[in-house]
Amino acid sequence: MSLAEYILLALSSLFVIVDPITTVPAFLAMTAEDSPAARIKMARFACLVMMGILMAFALAGRFIFQFLGITMPAFQMAGSIVLLLIALDMLRAQRSRVKETQEETDAGVAKADIAITPLAVPMLAGPGAISTVILLHNKAGGEVPKQASLIVCIAVTAAVTYLVLSLAAKGARRLNPIALKLTERIMGLLLAAIAMQFLLNALTDLNVLKPRAGDSLPSISQRDPVLKESAP
Repeated sequence: MSLAEYILLALSSLFVIVDPITTVPAFLAMTAEDSPAARIKMARFACLVMMGILMAFALAGRFIFQFLGITMPAFQMAGSIVLLLIALDMLRAQRSRVKETQEETDAGVAKADIAITPLAVPMLAGPGAISTVILLHNKAGGEVPKQASLIVCIAVTAAVTYLVLSLAAKGARRLNPIALKLTERIMGLLLAAIAMQFLLNALTDLNVLKPRAGDSLPSISQRDPVLKESAP
């Protein structure tokens, strides 16, 4: 996979799983008593926290796997299930309980500042987003340009998320709920495809499936030498 293809994959995957568009209704509900300026301040801080968490897991995820003895195929399969559950809820235009529960949203309504919890974690940087950055870092292998581009993609996603939330804070009454639900369903379909691709990659690494002629799916040791010893 070329660097340009990797960047496109990383950007699309991160934006779809962070999904700031469908976070907007919950964000507005939890900040109903706040001014637009206060909403924007909370959105900015939440996006900075989200960016820090995802960067930390992208860089340290494989070392955590080594310490716990988790193989990459196992995590790919688990991550694909988490992403698929979120995608199915998005296709039904529902806010996934994998991202946050109704209890967490209700608690956010009662809080004076929801920037760190529940907005940054788990609404933006939830299990799905964390799984995605770890899988993307593994896909980069030992290639420094791809690893660096992943960090940049996380920063870009955080910036776009802040832009979406700040625009929503300024023009909450102008948001079209039908357009939001349509966008959510389209993004859910894309996320389901990404989840299935992660599952296929795991099955290929386990030699359950064989790459088609012309496909270039590198082995675990080629993608990430650090994980070579933990591969089955």
